[in-house]
Amino acid sequence: MAEEFDVLVLGGGSAGYAAALRSVQHGYSVALVEKSKVGGTCLHTGCIPTKAYLHAAEIADEARSSEKYGVHVDFNGVDMAKIKEYKDGIVAGKFKGLTGLLKMRKVQVIEGEGKLVSQNEVEVDGTTYKAKNIVLATGSTSKTFGLPLSDKIITSTEALELDYTPKSAIVLGGGVIGSEFASAWNSYGVDVTIIEGLPTLVPNEDPSIIKIMERTFKKRGITFNVGTFFKDVEETSDGVKVTLEDGKTFEAEICLVAVGRGPVTEGLGLEEQGITLDRGFVMTDKRLHTGVGNIYAVGDIVPGLQLAHRGFQHGIFVAEEIAGNNPMIVEDINIPKVTYSEPEIMSIGYTQPMAEEKFGKDDIEVTEYNLAGNGKSSILGTSGIIKMIAVKGGPIVGVHGIGSRIGEQIGEAQLIVNWEAYPEDVATLLHAHPTQNEALGEAAMALFGHPLHG
Repeated sequence: MAEEFDVLVLGGGSAGYAAALRSVQHGYSVALVEKSKVGGTCLHTGCIPTKAYLHAAEIADEARSSEKYGVHVDFNGVDMAKIKEYKDGIVAGKFKGLTGLLKMRKVQVIEGEGKLVSQNEVEVDGTTYKAKNIVLATGSTSKTFGLPLSDKIITSTEALELDYTPKSAIVLGGGVIGSEFASAWNSYGVDVTIIEGLPTLVPNEDPSIIKIMERTFKKRGITFNVGTFFKDVEETSDGVKVTLEDGKTFEAEICLVAVGRGPVTEGLGLEEQGITLDRGFVMTDKRLHTGVGNIYAVGDIVPGLQLAHRGFQHGIFVAEEIAGNNPMIVEDINIPKVTYSEPEIMSIGYTQPMAEEKFGKDDIEVTEYNLAGNGKSSILGTSGIIKMIAVKGGPIVGVHGIGSRIGEQIGEAQLIVNWEAYPEDVATLLHAHPTQNEALGEAAMALFGHPLHG
C-alpha cells in the first residue's frame, strides 16, 4: 500500500518548507518532495546569494570612498572567486541549518521529482504516496524568451557562479533582479548597460522613487535604455550584441537575461487532474485552494508578487487553513518589497497613481520627506526620500522610500500600512535619534500637518 500523509508538499522552497513546518506544528504527518535542494531558489540562486554579492559591492563602494571619511584604504579591485567563495559559505550554512530543522521537526523529505497522479496521490520516481491534503509549491525559474544560454548569455543563476569580473555587461530587464545585478556589477567595476522595454526602470515602483533611482544610476555611471524592447541577442567573437526593435545595437562581454521568472508547473500532471492553469500559473481562489479535492497552491506558481516572504506567508496560511483556523488573507498590495540595489528601495501599499485611481485624486494626501534633513542619512552620505500616502481623514495606505540602507525601514512601514495607522498615530510615536527611522516619523508628522524639521 502507498505510504500516506496528512499533508504532502510538492516543492521545498520558501513556500513549501513553510507549509511543511507549520503543518508539523499542528500535529500532522508531513512529507516534502524536492527534486533538488530544500531551500529552493531563494536560498540557492536568489535572495541569499544575491544579497551576499550586494554586501560585497557595498564594501567595495565604501573602500573607494573611504578617504572622505578620513580612513585610508588602498582599493585594488575585487576578487570574484573569493566573493563567490564567501557567498557559497553563507548558502551552505543556511542549507545545513534548514536541513537539520526539517529533520528535527520530523518532516519526511522525499528526494526526486514529483507528479500529481490523482487528487490525493503524488508519484515520485515510480513510488506513489497518498495524502489527505496536497500543497503545490514548485516555484519559478528564469524566463529566457527563447534565447539560447551560453557562457556569454546567462541568467541570474549562472551570474552567481561567475568566478571572474567581466569588463562590460548588458542587463536585459530593469526590474528588481536586473537593477540589483547592475548595481552590484557597477560596484565591482563592470561597465553596465540596462535594456528595459517599459518606459522606466523599476516600473512597479512609485513615480517619485523611479525618478530618484534613474538619476542615481546615471550618477553612478550605469547607463540604460528604456521604452524599447530587445529584438535579438547574438554572440560575437569577443562578446554579445543586443539589437533593439528600433534597430539600435549594444555590445558587451556578457548579457544577463533578467526579464522575470515563470512558474514551474509543466509536466506535473496538474491539468490532467482538473487544475486550471493560465500561462503556467496555478489559478486559485483567495484562500489558495485550486478548486480540486484538497489541493492548494502557494508561492511563485500563484499569480502575483514573486517574493520569498510572500511564499512563507502562503505556506503558513495554507497550513492554518488545513487546520481549520480560518487565517487572515494578506493581499499582495500589503506585502513589503525591497530592492537591494544602491540606492535601496522599499515600498508597501499603494503608489500615488494607484491610490488616486482607488480612492480618487482629491481624496488622498501625499508627503515626501527628503533624507537630506535626516542626520543618520547625512552621516551615511546618502540622499533620497520617504513618501507617505494617506486617505484624507483616514489611514496611511502607502509608504515608499529610496536611499542607502532604507530597506531596513520596511518593518515599521509594513506595520503602518497593515495596521491601518492614521498619520497622527505614527506622528506621536518616538523614533530614536539619530536613525534613518526618524524619517518615517517626520513624514507622518508632515502628513498630519505638523512637520518638525520639514
